[in-house]
Amino acid sequence: MRKPLDPDMFDPVCPSELVPIRVGDKWAGLIIQCLEGGPRRFSELRIPLRTVTPKVLTASLRSLERDGFVLRTALPGPVRHVEYRLTPLGRSLLPLLATARAWAETHLDELLTAREAADRAR
Repeated sequence: MRKPLDPDMFDPVCPSELVPIRVGDKWAGLIIQCLEGGPRRFSELRIPLRTVTPKVLTASLRSLERDGFVLRTALPGPVRHVEYRLTPLGRSLLPLLATARAWAETHLDELLTAREAADRAR
């Protein structure tokens, strides 16, 4: 039995769009982080990614699969069972995403100030 994903693994106060490097789309980095510990079912991914609609999560997973970062495996059985796992290429992104996340955390206040100033200027 694998350990469940923490529903609060992503701080809702820290918007994901502040990460300066994106792979695929807005949610791809978060999905890759969810898969770091091993394969996950769609329903498991929905727990920490609860703000992502199922349609958008599906599209992001398909994009990650297409780019070779994620492998989708349909497992045999009476009930449809699909798991997603990182490929070696996808796993190679983990250090890059950790560095980008650390940079964003260090510069969070500056990023928020810049965005607020830009929004006021519009």
